[in-house]
Amino acid sequence: MTRPEAGETGAGDAARARLSAHLAAAGYRPVTPPVLQPLEPFLELSGEDIRRRIFVTQDAGGAELCLRPEFTIPVCRLHRAEADGRAADYSYCGPVFRLAADEPDEFFQAGIESIGRTDTPAADAEVLGLALEGLALFGRTDPAVRLGDMGLTVALLDGLAVPPAAKRRTLRALAAGRTLDAVTNGAEGTRPEDPHAGLLAAIQGQDPRGVRAFVEDVLAIAGISAVGGRSAGEIAERFLAKASAQAHGGAGLNAENRALLDRYRAIAGHPDAAARDLRALVADANIRHDALAAALDLFEERTGFIAARGLPIERFRFQGGFARNLDYYTGFIFEVTEGEGPTLVGGGRYDGLLGHLGSPVPLPAVGCTFWIERVAGAGR
Repeated sequence: MTRPEAGETGAGDAARARLSAHLAAAGYRPVTPPVLQPLEPFLELSGEDIRRRIFVTQDAGGAELCLRPEFTIPVCRLHRAEADGRAADYSYCGPVFRLAADEPDEFFQAGIESIGRTDTPAADAEVLGLALEGLALFGRTDPAVRLGDMGLTVALLDGLAVPPAAKRRTLRALAAGRTLDAVTNGAEGTRPEDPHAGLLAAIQGQDPRGVRAFVEDVLAIAGISAVGGRSAGEIAERFLAKASAQAHGGAGLNAENRALLDRYRAIAGHPDAAARDLRALVADANIRHDALAAALDLFEERTGFIAARGLPIERFRFQGGFARNLDYYTGFIFEVTEGEGPTLVGGGRYDGLLGHLGSPVPLPAVGCTFWIERVAGAGR
């Protein structure tokens, strides 16, 4: 693994201590989840392809473990063990381990996770505020802040009655920054002679996560990571789309919905202006959907809390097409950069993660992560 050069350790230690003290002073209890983590949650949330980018081993019983590739899942697992069903705020700072082409495979991250708070817009604003305060400690006082809202995106798709398989493929296209060409009228029905007809009939109505895991497992057993340039997860999505088409007589985006989604993706600007554009889109399309109305109200309420913290909301930029890890995030998302550089800090809301990890009580959660080496930066 790549280690810091001589002379870097002292400066790095000081940077980490400075940021950790700031987060702890804000009321986020410092915790240190184990470096060795069960592999399964990471595969379930990121797909089998992540195996190529993380360090995997086995225990004496054959169970697969990995060096933690990030902190959110480990902190949530710690919360389940120590305070399941209750609200708690955590901070962390430590090494994570991930293979990347242009960066060390061992690097430091710090961050916060706020679990169980029900004042959603205030909690979202607080996390964003602490992220910017943390950056300011290192002289980064003029960052570029990009905002998004996965909850709003999903509510719009539901308001448009986009079929489930097309909805999943649309979300994945958004996350990858692709056009919607492959989703528009892309879920063809199956013909009687289709060699996959039996499989398609079997998976109709099944849990998408289970279907995806099945396809990934079959390909992994065969030693195949991609077919025709598609990952195992993308192949599973394709099967699900065809199964839904078989059941519904066609399950791609129709032309009208495609046009509305392209218009949604094009919405960009400071949050107040974006809110006006979003409401105009909903009104023009005559969408009447309670969840979408609630998501728009939450969007505007969050903006109010962000402004109330004294943050320069007019300098922030909402983008309708901005998406992050789909299996994590369920609402507010953000990334902070400087110039054309990489992400310095990013995060968002992941209300479903604790339940996915086995918590019997639904717990809302929001957090953010700092890339310490990027934030500290040479010469700062």
